[in-house]
Amino acid sequence: MIDRLKSLLTKRGCGVGIELAPERINIAQLKKQRQGYKLAAFSSTPVPEGLFQDGQIADPPALAELIQKALTETKIKAQWVATAVPGRESIVRLIPLPAELNDQELREMVLNHEAGLYLPYPREEADVDYQKLGYFVDEDGIEKVQVLLVATRKQVTDTYMDTFQHAGLKVNVIEINSFALIRTIREQLRTYSTNEGVALVDVQFDNTEIAIIVDGVPQFSRTIPIGTYQMQSALLRSMNLPASRDTQMLESFNLPLASGDDDDEPEDMPDVDSGTLAVMRVLAELADELRRSIDFYLSQSENLEVVQVLLCGPGGGLGNLSEFFQQKLNIPTAPIDPVASLSLEVDEEKITPMQRPGLGTAIGLGLRGAWGNV
Repeated sequence: MIDRLKSLLTKRGCGVGIELAPERINIAQLKKQRQGYKLAAFSSTPVPEGLFQDGQIADPPALAELIQKALTETKIKAQWVATAVPGRESIVRLIPLPAELNDQELREMVLNHEAGLYLPYPREEADVDYQKLGYFVDEDGIEKVQVLLVATRKQVTDTYMDTFQHAGLKVNVIEINSFALIRTIREQLRTYSTNEGVALVDVQFDNTEIAIIVDGVPQFSRTIPIGTYQMQSALLRSMNLPASRDTQMLESFNLPLASGDDDDEPEDMPDVDSGTLAVMRVLAELADELRRSIDFYLSQSENLEVVQVLLCGPGGGLGNLSEFFQQKLNIPTAPIDPVASLSLEVDEEKITPMQRPGLGTAIGLGLRGAWGNV
């Protein structure tokens, strides 16, 4: 990711972020104003089956054609864009290193020595980048520097670069989805103390990415193979209907709330129809996995508490999902709203409140492009 996952931007004032997901392409153009930013244009284009396989881009030319069409329809003229790879395709680690290293020595140690220790594949197959976060004193009284290491397979970044090249675009930022999401809510994250963690739960099409954020930095991540597709498939099976990639049925779906007992199972709610029960079972499994992830992270950490769950992604705005998770986890839960967080002006008819949690990645990428070092 050197020269690819690092920012090559100077201050631009206008940025285009493009999120490539298995079910749709989200494009956001942000323009910097005297105070804050304006969402100048937004596009969400469905992706047909076959262009992604197992979450990875399988047909760059066809995907590039969709990108070009979406840009044309929204009248976005762009030469440079920012994009992101999914968390499941990346490695993110915090590593402590000797504080006395100068910048060149630190770079050499991270890229040529430390990186290989954390990768599940050969170092030569990886694009790697890092960010120096700050200094601290360890339990032995030795001063260290904290470094955030980020890596992904070259094959993955090459495929993204190839896709945008086919679309006639240049990529000046390629990062991890969760980094873009953090950027949109960073002011909200600053309200938590350094011993308070926030679980960022990105409910996507065919998986959910969990990132636990402390002091604005991802400390732990995990991908769970449950997303909106699994929810809708359960709903359609209960109605004896074939599976469909179109999850539009979920847009009007509202979860019924339990009486107040955290341990209530879907089957214990007598007046709920079979379709709703099927979706609730899927979400109960997701809540269990989320609880396991939080408990595991806390078992590895000292003097830390996860005090908030923030929902995002296309499934993050599902009706009553925040209340459902809050009952299951006993942790305050709410969907993110990148539009409100950044005080963006939007057309309420084009972007509904339920859709807002799913805009975080594209808006965060547009924000990165609009102001290079954000």
